[in-house]
Amino acid sequence: MTANSTGSDPTAADAPVLTDGGEGADVDTSFEVQFDPEPDAEPEPVDDGIGYLLDDPEGDAYPVIPENLRSLGGIGEAIGRHARRLGHRAAFHGVRAPRYALLAVLWGTVGLCRLINRQLKWWWVSEQDYLRSLAIAQGDRRDWLTLHREVKETRRSRGIILAGQVFAVLAGLLLLVKLAPWWGWVAVAAVVVPWLAHFGRPEDHPIIVPAMTVPRFRLLNHDVVLRGYYSAGLGHPDKPGQQVTFETTMSRTKEGQGSQVKVVLPHGTGFDAVVKAKDDLASGLDVAPSQVYLTHDPTSHRRHTLTVMDRDPLAVPAGKTPLLDCKPRNIWRPAPFGLDEHGRKVTLALLWNSILIGAQPRKGKTFAARLLALYAVLDPSVRLSVVDGKNSPDWNKFAMVAYHFIRGTTPSRAGDPVRQLIDALSEIKRHIIDTNDFLSTLSPEECPEGKLTEELCRKYPKKLFIWMLVMEEFQNYFELQSQDDNKEIAALLSFIIAVGPSSGVILLSSSQKPSGIGAGDVQRLFNRYRDLHAVRFALRCGNRNVSDAILGGDAYSEGFDASTLPVGKPYLGVGYLYGAADETPTVRTHLADHGDAEKILTAGRALRERAGTLAGYAAGQDTGTPDRDVLADVLTVFGGDPALHWTELAERLADQIGDRWADTTADAISAQCRDLGVPSVDVKRNGVNRKGCRKNAVQAAADTGAAG
Repeated sequence: MTANSTGSDPTAADAPVLTDGGEGADVDTSFEVQFDPEPDAEPEPVDDGIGYLLDDPEGDAYPVIPENLRSLGGIGEAIGRHARRLGHRAAFHGVRAPRYALLAVLWGTVGLCRLINRQLKWWWVSEQDYLRSLAIAQGDRRDWLTLHREVKETRRSRGIILAGQVFAVLAGLLLLVKLAPWWGWVAVAAVVVPWLAHFGRPEDHPIIVPAMTVPRFRLLNHDVVLRGYYSAGLGHPDKPGQQVTFETTMSRTKEGQGSQVKVVLPHGTGFDAVVKAKDDLASGLDVAPSQVYLTHDPTSHRRHTLTVMDRDPLAVPAGKTPLLDCKPRNIWRPAPFGLDEHGRKVTLALLWNSILIGAQPRKGKTFAARLLALYAVLDPSVRLSVVDGKNSPDWNKFAMVAYHFIRGTTPSRAGDPVRQLIDALSEIKRHIIDTNDFLSTLSPEECPEGKLTEELCRKYPKKLFIWMLVMEEFQNYFELQSQDDNKEIAALLSFIIAVGPSSGVILLSSSQKPSGIGAGDVQRLFNRYRDLHAVRFALRCGNRNVSDAILGGDAYSEGFDASTLPVGKPYLGVGYLYGAADETPTVRTHLADHGDAEKILTAGRALRERAGTLAGYAAGQDTGTPDRDVLADVLTVFGGDPALHWTELAERLADQIGDRWADTTADAISAQCRDLGVPSVDVKRNGVNRKGCRKNAVQAAADTGAAG
C-alpha cells in the first residue's frame, strides 16, 4: 500500500471520467513512502463494473415472433391499431384534399414562372454581368471584348438547347391534344403539377401537413447526462470531489429502445438523493420522468445504472390478454401479466404466492386482479372463491365458475354475506389443515420434500388441489359494525395467508385503502394480513404513504414510489411489480375487458364441466353454508313474545338454529336487523330495560322486503 503525497482525489478529474482503469485515465504516480512490499500475485480488480456488464455473456435471444403477435387477440389488436392510424391519415388528408389541390395549382404556377425565369437567366449568362461591368469600370477594352465574345458564343449554344426544350414541350403538348385520352392528361398533371408546386412553394410552407406527430428522440452522451445530474443538484462540476463520474461508457439497451450508463455519484451523495431528484433529473435530460429508470447497485450506495428510453414506454398499451385463445392453462406455470418498460414479457408465478394489488380508484386495479384470476379459470383443477367487498359488476360473471361467490357486506334475502364469508374462510382453513395432515401420511418416497407437487395433485385430485381466494376490496371486511365479525374474519385471513400458500392456497387481494383500518387486534391483524403478501403490484397511488403500504417500506429506498407514476388514460394498468423477482419491472398489464372476461369465463366453465370439477356456487350446490333469511329466522325464535332484547335474540338464534347462527352475537344480529329496516328500541323485560326490537317491527320489515 502506498500514500499519495499530493492528497488529490482521482475522481475530481475533468468529466467524463471512466473509473475502470482503462487507457486515458489520469493517474497520479508521485509517491514518497512505500508502506508495504509489492505483492507477488497479480492483483485482482475489486470493482464490479466489468462483471456487471458481462453478467450474462450469452445474452438473451430476441423473440422470433413479438409477444404481442403470438395470439389472435394480439394480432387483431396490432392490425386494428395500424388500421386506425391509416384510417385517420386517410380521413385527415381526404378532408383537406381540395385545399391541397388549390395550393398545388397556385404554387405550381409560381413554380412555372420561377422555372422560366431561371432558364432565361441561364441563357442570358447573367453570372458574367459582374465581370463585364468590372472591365468597363477599369477601362480594360481587351478584357471586355473577350468576355463579350465568350458570352455571345455561350448564348448561341444555350439558345439552341433552350429552343430544343421549348420544341420538345410543344411537341409533347401537341401529342397529348391529338392522341392522349383524358386520363393521360390526369397522369401528366399528377406528375408535373406536384413537381412544379414543390419548386415554387417557400421552404417553410409545406402543402401537405402531417396527420400525426413525429416521435422525438433524445440522443444522449456523457455531457448531456452530466448536465442533467448537475442541474438536479446531484453534484457540482467545479467543486473538488463533487464531480459525477461514469463507470461504463454510454451504450444502447439490449432491446435497442434506450440508452444506459452506470453512474458514480460524489462521496456523500447516495441513491436516495437520485430517487428524490428524479423529476429534476428528467428535466435536465429533457425527457419525461416516465422515460427515466434508475437501478440501484447493491454493492455501493453511490453507484446506479441510469436508463433513458427513447420514447415514453408506459404510454404504449400491452394489448389484449393472450388468454383470449381460451386454451387450457396450467396453474403450475407462470401467468402472463403484461410487458415491462423494455417491452419484455412479464409473467407471474401464482403458486406459493399471495398477491396484493393496490391503487387509487379507476386506475386498473380490478382489471389487473381479474386478469390473474382469469388465468386460474382456464385451469379446471383450480377451485375458485371470489369475494367482492364492493359488490360491483366487475366480478359478477365469475359466478359461472366460482365455488364460493360472495358480494358486499349487507344482508339480503339471499343471505348474509358476512356469515357466508366466515363459513367460506373456515372451509378453506379446514382444507389447509386437511392438506397438511394428508401430506404427513405419505411416505418419503411418494412425497420426498413433504410438500404439494403437481404429480400429487394429479394422483389425489379429491384431496389435493389448488385453491384461489380472491378478496376484492378486502378492507371492507375489517370495518364491519360487529367487532366480533371483524376479529373472526381477520383471524381467519391471517391464518390462511400465513399457512395457505404452502398448501396450495393462492390469495389474490386488492384494496384502495391499504392502511388505517380497524383498531386494536383488528388493526394488528389487518396489518399482518397486508404485510404477509409476498408479491405486490402498485398502480397509481394518491401519495407516498399509500405506496409504501402496498409495496412495503423498502421499495421507496430502492426507487419505487407508485404516487409518481404518470396520470392519464394511456397509463391505466401501469404499475410496479414488487417481490416477484429480483428486479422490479414497471408493468403495462394486458387488457381483458368485460366482454373478454365473459368469453374466457364461458370457456373456463366448459373446461370444468368436461373435467367434472364444476362445483359449489357455480353448480348450484350447497357449499356447507345454508343461506339465511335473517328476518324469517328472527320471527321463528320470537315465539309469543312481543319484544326481545338483542342479547336474548342472539341466544335464541344460537340455541334453536345453531347450524346458521351458532356464533352470532347481540351486536351482529342488531346490525343485521337494522340494515334490513328493523329499528333498535328500548325494551323492558323482567324489570330490565335494554336495547332490542319488537316483533311487529320485524314482521313489517319482512312484509316490506317480500313486497319489494
